[in-house]
Amino acid sequence: MATPSALEYPTHWEADVVLRDGGTAQVRPIVPDDADRLVAFFDRVSDESKYLRFFAPHPQLSAKDVHRFTHHDYVDRVGLAAVVGDAFIATVRYDRTEPAADGATQAEVAFLVQDDQQGRGVASALLEHIAACARERGVRRFVADVLPANSRMMKVFTDAGYTQKRSFEDGVVRLEFELEPTERSLAVMHGREQRAEARSVQRLLAPRSVAVIGVGRRPGGVGRTVLANLLAAGFTGRLYAVNHAYPADQETLLPEGVPGRRSVRDIEEPVDLAVVAVPAARVPAVVDDCGEQGVQGLVVLSSGYAEAGAEGRARQRDLVRQARGHGMRVIGPNAFGVLNTAPPVRLNATLAPEPAGSGRVGVFTQSGAIGIALLSGLHRRPGAALTGVSTFVSAGNRADVSGNDLLQYWHDDGATDVVLMYLESLGNPRKFTRLARRTSAEKPVVVVKGARHSASTPPGHAVPGTSVPAETVGALLRQAGVVAVDTVTELVDTGLLLAAQPLPAGPRVAIVGNSDSLGLLAYDACRAAGLRPLPPRDLTAAAAPEDFRAAVAGALADDDCDAVLVTAIPWVADPDVPALAAVPGPQDAGALAAALRAAADGATKPVAVVHLEIEGLPGALAAPPDGIPTYPAGERAARALAQAVRYAQWRRRAADPGRVPEYEDLDPAGAAADIAALLGEAAPAARDEGGVAPDWAPGGVRRTGAAAGAADRPGAAAGPGDSAARPRGTAAAGGPAGGAGEAAARTPRHAPAPPAADGEGVPVDVPEQAAARVLGRYGISVLPALPAPDPEAAAAAAARLGYPVALKTTAVHLRHRPDLGGVRLDLAGEEQLRLAHAELTATLGDAAELQPVVQAMAPRGVDTVVRATVDPGVGAVLSFGLAGAPSELLGDLAHRLVPATDRDAAELIRAIRGAPLLFGWRGAQPVDTAALEELLLRLSIFVDEHPEVVSAELSPVVVAPHGVSVLSAALRLAPPPPRIDLGARRMPRY
Repeated sequence: MATPSALEYPTHWEADVVLRDGGTAQVRPIVPDDADRLVAFFDRVSDESKYLRFFAPHPQLSAKDVHRFTHHDYVDRVGLAAVVGDAFIATVRYDRTEPAADGATQAEVAFLVQDDQQGRGVASALLEHIAACARERGVRRFVADVLPANSRMMKVFTDAGYTQKRSFEDGVVRLEFELEPTERSLAVMHGREQRAEARSVQRLLAPRSVAVIGVGRRPGGVGRTVLANLLAAGFTGRLYAVNHAYPADQETLLPEGVPGRRSVRDIEEPVDLAVVAVPAARVPAVVDDCGEQGVQGLVVLSSGYAEAGAEGRARQRDLVRQARGHGMRVIGPNAFGVLNTAPPVRLNATLAPEPAGSGRVGVFTQSGAIGIALLSGLHRRPGAALTGVSTFVSAGNRADVSGNDLLQYWHDDGATDVVLMYLESLGNPRKFTRLARRTSAEKPVVVVKGARHSASTPPGHAVPGTSVPAETVGALLRQAGVVAVDTVTELVDTGLLLAAQPLPAGPRVAIVGNSDSLGLLAYDACRAAGLRPLPPRDLTAAAAPEDFRAAVAGALADDDCDAVLVTAIPWVADPDVPALAAVPGPQDAGALAAALRAAADGATKPVAVVHLEIEGLPGALAAPPDGIPTYPAGERAARALAQAVRYAQWRRRAADPGRVPEYEDLDPAGAAADIAALLGEAAPAARDEGGVAPDWAPGGVRRTGAAAGAADRPGAAAGPGDSAARPRGTAAAGGPAGGAGEAAARTPRHAPAPPAADGEGVPVDVPEQAAARVLGRYGISVLPALPAPDPEAAAAAAARLGYPVALKTTAVHLRHRPDLGGVRLDLAGEEQLRLAHAELTATLGDAAELQPVVQAMAPRGVDTVVRATVDPGVGAVLSFGLAGAPSELLGDLAHRLVPATDRDAAELIRAIRGAPLLFGWRGAQPVDTAALEELLLRLSIFVDEHPEVVSAELSPVVVAPHGVSVLSAALRLAPPPPRIDLGARRMPRY
């Protein structure tokens, strides 16, 4: 890694963070222009805090102090400040010292926190960031001298989770701690992140006072509609209407009777939440007013932001920057509103004409229209008591508060049992999958993703798009425990079942009903959904409620059944037919509902009901406490059951998700050095051609466009992510400390290259020999291939490698195309080799174009392809398939998120449709799948530990009965953009 230039301001160290109380602050490097801010900050600090920092009275900073604390080289001397508004609230700095006796590079670190800011988690956040800066600059250990009375600061260091050593000498406690992340330090960081972000959402959803800014003087309009909905919901806190056009003497808005003010600054009491419904041009002044008033959060309903083009995107960035500068979080802009049905709150700050009732389902949507549809659908649907809403957030452009924040909140929200989400983009896909994994281990997370097939970013969402197929995105979400559905209707159907019923133990479904035809349709629907239905049991049209009760109870008691699907049609009483004389009439749906509820009472298996026009049945079945969901069609019930089965299977697997193995032969430092050298050689190569590199740069790196070769797979550069810096060796799936569902945790073994200055590096393709050298550092051996520009060179290469050999072209248009004659196999001697070389060049073109190579023959086996790519929309992905037509033509590929565990690798090779070819199909000898799984894991570790890797492809990989042979490798690198998965927690900046 190249040493950064002194005094080069590290923009990528700037970060917005959420503090323990849910407020926000900016962390940034201190610069010389901060002299006045530093002096003012120091003046606000108490004498006691100064004494604890400097070990002596230090009432004022001298000019020399100010210069020293504001001038840094950002290498050996680094200072960071936590800033709210334009004022410092805390500072931290390190000064590199002489290496320790054991050779470790080290630095002294010291903090100072303003007294009234202590207890907000500011020092903990600063420690994370200064440690990340130090690691980037090669510092491996911090040393801190602390007075014994400074218990707060010792707790900051002790609670951080780093490996540390403590000593006491001359009345001072010396703390030494390694900066390499540990499993505990990362668990601590994620736990603090979860609590802080959950608290920031809680402040938005449970305010004690709300000001609606932009309430018109006449009925109607956005502001007045929100105010009316707040009043109708019975909001338990204080309400204020704000409009700068109100008369100066107006104190009350009539007829609502709500206090009216011309500005939020005129409100005499603290305001927790402001709902902003003014034109975009007036929003900046409103935000400043709110910041000065101490408002904790904003819901911005105003439009005219990123959805309106470049000018709107700039306005949106300014909005977020301005709000965070005042310590506020923002829902929106272009939001639809927020809802909290908890009796102590009763907040309805939305535009919804029909809000859903109170319940235990949390809803997040990035679309106001979908928000209306969801709330109205839940409100109107028969039996909606099962899916009443606990909390609802429609985030619009989600410039700040996102689905990730809501997952943090819902994870430990006791009022929410099921999470429903409509997403159009994932701003931080790695973090989303990490949080979804953790939350799904506790409660279902059901997601429908819009814009799946457009491969573009929806208007207003300033995040990277993705080129990954929709099926792949769904598979990756399911791997993280998400229940991925295709439509909003299915979102509600599945949520209804998961909210009301226990999870099934398997896919076996008993079908019971009074219509043979409806039962057969339900059977077919279950088969189509991947379930294993038992033969339908027809109770005949003469069935009475007691017959239903007995049949359902019997099915639930059957060990061969995992779920019960009831089908029911209206029946007609006929006194002239003895069998129908006592059958209830069509109005008596209550009797059937009571019978079904009695049968299901206390059952550990789910029950769903499909009915045709039995009026009143859905409501009767949905009555608390133990409701049963109903569906108008068997297909909808079957799909919901199938989703529940898959989710239950994931929950069982999540209890033992596997681990990332430790391989002792890995050389991450050597790989990092190779990568840094390759990227360092790419820049001069580009300059040789006035900024555009020739096909083969002198440094050995070929710079390509977006459509070149195997490396043009999705993901030219990584977007903000969240999974690389985790301790390796264990994988767990639970709470913030890494319980069930957490991705395999590991520690990066080297400091990544400094991020690209512009935030996004230009990708370069690495020549195959260089790629083989880098991959070899991770135990991935690529079979040598020697150039054969003429028959003599081919013969010499074969003599060196040993016969038999293969002769093949490496031209882009002929690579991996044996059907075009570009590969000649099993050449046993020099005569055959020379003849093959002559035929090749005579048929396909001259050697300069074909670029032929000679390679030793690999053992016979199954040809496969292994690929890892970093897609900005979904994160790092490991893919596997059979080489050639199965993967390229039929799309028979399986995918897993990186880092992959041993269990992921085993499931990955078995997930493709062509998997039987690996396990002895039609009497063939099974191949060495254990060696294949190891190869997948090694590539996953390589990609995860080196953020410079954009893509890596091994193709073909011949899997023989004993061992694997990698015949070709393609590697694409780029200077990494700033990524939050490699350092301290921070909020995204879109």
